[in-house]
Parts: sequence; structure tokens; C-alpha cells
Amino acid sequence: MPVYNFKSIGAIPSAGDLVDIVLTRTQRRTPTVVHPGYKISRIRGFYIRKIKFTQQTISERLSAILSEFPRLNDIHPFYSDLCNTLYDRDHYKLALGQINAARGTVDTIARDMIRMVKYGDSLYRCKSLKRAALGRMCTVLKRQKSALAYLEEVRKHLGRLPALDPSARTLLMCGSPNVGKSSFMNKITRANVDVQPYAFTTKSLFVGHTDHRYLRWQIIDTPGLLDHPLEERNTIEMQAITALAHLTCAVLYFLDISENCGYTVESQCALFKSIRPLFVNKELIVVVNKVDVQPWDTLDAKRKAMVKDIVETTPNCTLMTMSNISEQGVSDVKTTACDRLLASRVSARVSSGKVDNVIHRLQVFHPAARDGTVRDAFIPQSVVQARADGRLGPTDDERRPKRSRTGYAPTVEDKSNDDGDDAEMDTNCDVKKTARDLMWKNGGPGVWAPDYREQYDLEDDSWRFDAIPEIVDGKNISDYIDADIDSKLAALEAEEEQLVAEEEAAAMGEDPESELDEEEEAAVAAIRSRRIILTKARHVNKSQNYPVVPRSIRGRQKDKHDDMAALTIKGIKSHLEDGFGINSSKVVERGRKRERSLDRRKEVENMDVDMTEDGPNGRGLSKGAIKRANADKKKKERFARNKSRDHSLPKEPFQMGLKDEDAVTSTKKKDRTGRRNWKGLSGEGDQRKSVHLVKW
Repeated sequence: MPVYNFKSIGAIPSAGDLVDIVLTRTQRRTPTVVHPGYKISRIRGFYIRKIKFTQQTISERLSAILSEFPRLNDIHPFYSDLCNTLYDRDHYKLALGQINAARGTVDTIARDMIRMVKYGDSLYRCKSLKRAALGRMCTVLKRQKSALAYLEEVRKHLGRLPALDPSARTLLMCGSPNVGKSSFMNKITRANVDVQPYAFTTKSLFVGHTDHRYLRWQIIDTPGLLDHPLEERNTIEMQAITALAHLTCAVLYFLDISENCGYTVESQCALFKSIRPLFVNKELIVVVNKVDVQPWDTLDAKRKAMVKDIVETTPNCTLMTMSNISEQGVSDVKTTACDRLLASRVSARVSSGKVDNVIHRLQVFHPAARDGTVRDAFIPQSVVQARADGRLGPTDDERRPKRSRTGYAPTVEDKSNDDGDDAEMDTNCDVKKTARDLMWKNGGPGVWAPDYREQYDLEDDSWRFDAIPEIVDGKNISDYIDADIDSKLAALEAEEEQLVAEEEAAAMGEDPESELDEEEEAAVAAIRSRRIILTKARHVNKSQNYPVVPRSIRGRQKDKHDDMAALTIKGIKSHLEDGFGINSSKVVERGRKRERSLDRRKEVENMDVDMTEDGPNGRGLSKGAIKRANADKKKKERFARNKSRDHSLPKEPFQMGLKDEDAVTSTKKKDRTGRRNWKGLSGEGDQRKSVHLVKW
């Protein structure tokens, strides 16, 4: 299993996309409506929340980028040098450093702008500071355009790197281009590496897996190497050099003695000598490939001596021959390389101090004989008798009962005969049949099932196979069942149906009896119909939604400066008499009576003495009205007493500058009236919608 999973790194958006993501999320996850009438503390909190949310979103995004990308100082040296080869270590660290600096800059901007918003004295200033804060944060993100684009390309390439475990058992193949490395990998693994008859077909590291001695082995195919200094090697060659330098593995160096690869044996030997320092402390096998084209025995003596010389002068080095076309020596090379690497890993662990700690915790005891008595195994007499009768023992001709082998896996002790595994069991013996024998005799698994009733432990063995088991006193349910119960039940049901039909026929055509005479029944019917009408009217009245203003003037503009438009006495007279020719004297009189009653109530409320129902000041008033008037008077007195210490009383903003409670009540009423008019509705039933809110 790979140590590092670079495929889990999330996609990195561009600078413009990141700005859109942050602003859209801020708009969607925070409140969007604020009014100038709000308290200044509420307005400040509204814009502070937007600034904080934007800063947190940016910080989360940038922190995710920094945490997902690997740190070159913390990962395995192989991956660290591989990243340096592919992406340039300095450029990689510089891009991550810019992202980290941008995150800190955004945090600083948010902290400073929030401090300034706390001193904002109006909605406009708070909004301006919020816009400035979000604008500066977005500017910081836009400046990271190149760093984000570079990291996205690095992420794509990291996802395509092979899943390589540096600590696993590894065989690494190297050599000149087109010498048969990829073909050998396809032979011993299930990998499908591209093989072509030209050099540098393999341009990156490829990983395959194979099994040997019940262990999983990792096979790595590297790009071809050329014989020139390290400084002149390109990125493709440096991947192979990095793998050789940092992986603990067995190295297979391939030599093409047929020279069909385009490189002579001398140049391949020179390449071996130039990279020989990378083979230190590694198991090395020089694989002479393509012996089907140029056999090793018929090779030129000078070239053969050159190859043997590099093998003999290199420690832990072995020479082997192989051919991918004829598959000669392929399995031998694989087996030898795996065995040598396994032995070296075991010896390395034994030589380390870790094994001693385990060995010291183990104790091995060797028992010694206490006397000269021979103690053989004890065999029960029943087993001895069974063996003598042939019911136990090995399956040979001396054993008389022959059991079926159907359904059993074949073993080495089974003898080949004409009957095969399906030989039937000898039924002429007194051997008890097993459940398996019965199963195969009666159809096999899924067809036959054992009858467990045979194993019941009952008082009388004859009860085992009863259809209904015994329940009490030697009797079961079947003993209490009447054989004629069905016919008796049918007769009883038919009798009940006949009685019901007779009662219905007798009652047909008769009116229900009533104790009332005709007049009383007519009165009851009238009461019931009247009751139904009143119920329906009550439901209609409850469900009706009355408008606040008269229906005749709903939806029209009303000019308060026009005497005829206002609902005054003069306007009512003009509307009724001039418009409709109706005498309005009674209407006006009723209005005057209502005004006088209201005026009298106001006078009572303004009195300075307590009122009672029978007193002169409470004339014509109910108990509830008197109680409310007394409560209002006490409230006014309490307000007057507290006026002297009003500087220590907490007040609402709308109470600043109001002298008494009447002024407070009047202010609240005007505020409610202004809000209703501001909404632009004609009444409670007006459902018209219009755009009247200013978007902040």
C-alpha cells in the first residue's frame, strides 16, 4: 500500500474563481438586508459579520491548500528528490510560501477593518468600510494568480505519479534505452507498459506487482540512461537516478549483447561503471538479455571478458542470462532476485538491535526424561474392537464396510479405481449411516434434510413422529376436535341470517313512532332550520376580512388638505345629500353622540380623584372603565415622581426628549401610522407588492 496518496489533493481554483467562490458564499450565508432605522450597534454587527465570514472562508480555503500539499522536508527522501526533479524545489516552496503569506495578509486586513467598523457612526460609513475590506481581500487573492496556477499543475502531475511504497520489497530495473526492461516487467507482472522498438519509450517510473513465496513484491521500471555526466542528465533520466539513490531494493542491470538497442556493449559497460556508486549496499544482478539473438556462449571473447570484469569487480553482483522472446531464464532471474533481496532484508534485521529485544523475551524449554519407563499412547478398547471389525481404520481392502466418497475432496490416500469417488456404500453391514451418507443417497444438499424428530427424547418413543404433539394428560388438540364442527357452524350462521331477514321484513313500511303532535314537530323543524342558518352566518362573519377603510375609497389617493375628501361632518353631509339625495341629519346626530361619550370619558380619565361606580365622577361608566382610568392615573403619578431622577433611569431611544407618557404614546402611534403609510397599502386586505426597499 502506498505511503503517500497524492490523488486525494483537491482541485485548486484559479484566482478569479476563488474570488467568486468567496463572495458568493458570503452573500449566501450571511444576512443581506439592513435599514438605516436600525440601531447603530446592529448595523455595525451586520457588516462586521460579513467581514469576519469572508476572512474565515479565505483562510479555510488557503489552509486546505497548504495542508494537502506535501512538505518536502517531512516526506520520504525519494519523493522529496523526485519533486525537486520534476517541479523544482525552490519554485514549489515559493508558491506555498506566497499562499501562506496571503492568508496572513487577509487575517490582518480583516482585523484592522473590523476595528475601524466598530467606530462607524452611520450605515454609509460602515458599508464603505466593509466594501474596502472585501476589496482589499480580493486584491490579495488576485495577486496569487500565478502561484495558484502553478500549484494546480503540480497537483495534476502528482496525481499521475505511481503509487510507490519506498519501504516495500522492491526490484528495480535499469540500463540503457531499449534493452528489454519493460518487456521483462510485462512478463512477470500484470502491468501493461508500452513497448516499442525505439529508445526512450518509457519516460517515467512505472510500478507493477508480483507474488513470490506468498509475498507481494514491487517491480519498478525506470527510463533508459545514457553515459554522460550527472549535470547533463535530463528530467527523464534523473527519475531513474533518484530511484536508484533512495530506494532499498535489488537492482537488475540489463545488458543487450546483441546491440540491437543501438548501443554497443562497451558503452553499456561504461554506463555501468559511471552509476556504480549507486549500487552500494544493494543486491545487484547483471542480466544479459536477448540471448536468443546473440547467445552468450558465442559472444566475442573480448566483450565477454569485459562483462565478466564488471561483475567480478562489483560486490554482491551476479551474472545471469535471459531472453524475453523465448522466455529463457525469465523465471530464474525473478526467483534469484527475490531470494537474494529477502535474504539481505532478513540479515539486516538480524544484525540490528531490534531482534535482540525480541529474542530476550523468548524462552525455549527442552524436556528431559525422568525415568526409563516407556509410555506408549493409550488406545481405548472400543477403538481397538472397531478397528478389528473394520469400522475404523485406513481405507484399504481389508476394511469391510465401504463408505461413499461422494461430496468429499479427493486426498492422496484415495486409490484410483473404476468406481471413482461416487462409489456407493456397502449396505450389507451393520454400520450406522451418517447424515452425510443419507444426504447424498437421497438427492444431495438442498434436496434432503434430516428429520430431527428421531432425536426427540420423549417418554414413549412412539410419540416422536406424531403429527400434533401431546400437550396434557396424554391428549392433544386432535382429541378435542368434533368431526361435525363445520356443518354445525354453517347451520347456525344460516339460522342467524333468516332471523335478521324476518325482522327487516316486519319493520318495512312502518313510520318511526313520535310522542310530539304536528304543531310541536313543526316548531322543532323551524328551530332546527333557524339554527342551521345562524351557524352558517356566524361562520361567514368570522371568515370575512373587513378592510380598514371603506370599500368606496379603497385604492384611491386621499388628499388630507381637501375638506370634501376627509371623513368630517361637512364631508359626510356633502357626500350623502349632494351625491345621493339622502338626509344625513340622523347620521350626524349619531356621530355627535359618540363624540360626546368619548369626550366625557376623556374628562373622567383626566380627573384627579378616584372614581367609583356609584360616585358622581363615575356616572355612566362600567366597572372595567373605572378600573382602567384609575390604573392610568396611578401610572401617570408614578411617571411624575420618577421625573426628578430621570437622569438615572434607562430609556429607549424614542423616549429621549419626551416630557411625559402622553408624549411617548403619541410618538408610538405616529410611528406606527408612518410605517403603515410607508408600506403603501390601502388596508389589511391589500396584497399589492411594490419595490420600496433599498438594497444595501
